[in-house]
Amino acid sequence: MSDDSRDKRSVNKKKEKEKRGRRWVVTVILLTFVISSILQMIQAGLMSKVNLAMAFVILITFVLIGILFDIIGVAVTSANETPFHSLSSQKIRGAKEAVKLIRNADRVGSFCNDVIGDIVGIISGSATTVIVAMIMSSGINITNFTLTVVMTALVAALTIGGKAAGKRLAIDKSNSIVFFVGKVISYIVPVK
Repeated sequence: MSDDSRDKRSVNKKKEKEKRGRRWVVTVILLTFVISSILQMIQAGLMSKVNLAMAFVILITFVLIGILFDIIGVAVTSANETPFHSLSSQKIRGAKEAVKLIRNADRVGSFCNDVIGDIVGIISGSATTVIVAMIMSSGINITNFTLTVVMTALVAALTIGGKAAGKRLAIDKSNSIVFFVGKVISYIVPVK
């Protein structure tokens, strides 16, 4: 094989990689738009029909979703692919999906940590605003500024603290988490 043909192949691989990178960016933008629209409609629709206690439950649910997806994103990027090959050859459900997740760790991590994590963070912020308005309309004797600061700080602390605790779990149990996620995916969209 000549040096010229190796150079052409190298250039073609680089161009293909750049093309896939651009497609991924467009995909992320479109996914973010669709998912954030859907989740915001759900949050806004629910928050307008519930009492204060249920509004807090909805807010905590969104915070937990962010933490869960952060755990998945970290687990996928730190998991080891090797054990899943053996499981896959034994036709164990979820093993092929786990391999695919690990092989696409950059995209899975980006989707879980950035797309879902950021969307849920923004929606948690808007849910917090609704809760502040609900509390203020109840006639409580506190300034809007103070309540907003306290609620925002509380939600940020829960989110960041939960993600910090989740990262250790995700690293320590990465293969188990990826295998579980692979099994879940196998019931939804099995890998062929």
